[in-house]
This record gives sequence, structure tokens and C-alpha cells, in this order.
Amino acid sequence: MFQSLHRSAPLKSGSVIPGLLLTGVIAAAAMGLRQTSGVTLLSPLLVAVLAGMVIGMIAPPGATLRPGMALAARPVLRLGIILLGFQLTLGQLAALGPGAFAVAAGTLALTFAVTRAAAPLLGVSRDLGDLIATGTAVCGASAVMAAASTIRAEDEDATYAIACVTVFGTLLMLIAPWLAAPLGLGPEAYGIWVGASVHEVAQVTAAAFQLGPEAGQAGTVTKLIRVMLLAPLILVLARLVRGTVSPGDAATAVPLPWFVFGFIAVMLANSLLPLPAILPQTAAPLATFCLAAGLAAMGLQVTPGRLRARGLRPLLLAALATILAAGFAWTGLLLLG
Repeated sequence: MFQSLHRSAPLKSGSVIPGLLLTGVIAAAAMGLRQTSGVTLLSPLLVAVLAGMVIGMIAPPGATLRPGMALAARPVLRLGIILLGFQLTLGQLAALGPGAFAVAAGTLALTFAVTRAAAPLLGVSRDLGDLIATGTAVCGASAVMAAASTIRAEDEDATYAIACVTVFGTLLMLIAPWLAAPLGLGPEAYGIWVGASVHEVAQVTAAAFQLGPEAGQAGTVTKLIRVMLLAPLILVLARLVRGTVSPGDAATAVPLPWFVFGFIAVMLANSLLPLPAILPQTAAPLATFCLAAGLAAMGLQVTPGRLRARGLRPLLLAALATILAAGFAWTGLLLLG
């Protein structure tokens, strides 16, 4: 991921500080903006990448900043993904029963597979198609970043994918409460539908609780099921992409995403061990900070001209993926009766 950062000079203990400081300040400011504004839907991840882009356009980062930005874009980002495991427990997953799990898993698998297959038909590049498919199928910006880190996608592809899933996730969040009655969904079924189809966790929470606490709880837990399934999906994606690379092409070979196993280990520890309550409470904002810092590093490297070159076809793919997710989740609920 972040090919321009891969070409940086080897990291040195002193040289990483300026870049880390810059990305950290952007991440902290993005988190502070949500707190001070009171707008919970103002995602720090989206704010961080947009702020990075603006700063990068005004004052492109020099060689002094690149080592720290490289650290933020890979190890720090991956730490954030690992820390997401503290948001999940096996007990939460069992509370809704196998039906909710089946709807969430089926929607995720079908959305990812069909979107990935549709990408070349719409003229969308493989990497960008994979990022949009993963972000829509799982959990928005966090999933895009995990996938981009695995397949070593370009900065512009990851940025475009995040923008796409944010836009259409927000649109689905806004119209979802109005669709509950026409789709014949009661509170719990509506919550499962929202949790299985809307992209970001904050978007799911906002949409699901519109129909009361029962819908809100069902939506939140179903969404967390999708977050849990990020780990196996990333492993599948790594295998799929690795299969398209020539065995002798070591420079472009896709590495095994070890951070995914860290995510699984943290989730299991959070489920099975008597951890102090302060640990997951502290891990949640720290995960957001790490992800925002990684996104800031990415935004700083984006070239506007190359971003515009992606055109509108990926946007069409993201719209299709969102419709597919909503349709598959509703169909799954109908099949469960």
C-alpha cells in the first residue's frame, strides 16, 4: 500500500518524528472536531483523509516527513485494525442467534463477490474494484484501509474508494428508516437489515436507533458481525490477488496480512479473558486515532490529477454495490421468515 511511501529511505529512530507528528496532529484534530461539534456522524477517518489531501495540495510533503508518514501508513494503521478487535465479543455475536449471522455473512460474501465481478465489466481497475467491494461489504473506510494495506493499492485508489463508500453509506443511512414499513420490517428485522447493509458503524447506529432501542441493538450487533468477518475476507482477498501474481515477481507479491491474525487474537481475548473494562474503553479511541493517522498519511500523498483520472465509473460501481448489499440483506431476511 501507498507505493510512494514504499520508496522512502529506511526508517531511522529520529527521522520518523516529523511525519508521525504531522499525521498525529491531523488525526487528533479530526477526532476533536467530532467531539466539539457534537456531530457523531462526522467521521474522523473521512476528515483526516480530506485534511491530509488539502494540506498535501497546498504544501506537498518533503523528504523529511516521508519516513514518519510511511510508519503511520503501515504499522500504525495496522495497529488500529488490530485494536478494532476490542469492539467485539463472541457473546455479542451469539445474542442475535444464527439468523442474524447468516444474513450478515451472506450479504457480505455476495456483495463482495458480485461487486468484484462487476468491476471489470464497468471498466474499473482490479485494485479499485477490490477496495470498493471490501468497503461496501464490510465496514467502510476501515475495511478499505485493511484491503489497501494487503494488496498495496495506490493512494488515489484508496482515497476514491473511501469517498465512494462514505457517500453511499450516508445516503442509505438517511433513507433506511423510510424503507422499514414498505419492506415489511419490524424493529429487530430492520436493525438486522441496517446492520448487514449500511457501511460505517456510526451510520448503522444512527439509522438503526431511529426505530427504537430494539432495532438499534440488533443493528449494532449485526454490524459488529460484519466487522468480525473483515479478518477472513482480507485473507481471502490476499489469496485471490496472490493467485494473479507471477511466482517470480517478488516485487509485487502480496504479503500474508499478519495483522488480521492480531485482530482475531484480540477479539478472542476480549471474549474469553477477564480483561479490565478500561482496556476496551481505551482501545476504541486509540484504534480510531491510529486509523485516522494512517488515512492522513495517505491523503498527504494523493495527487489530484490522478484522482480525477479515475472518472465516474467507480462511483457507479459503488452505487451498485450499495444497492446489492441492501437487496441481499432484505432477501436473506425474507428467506429466514
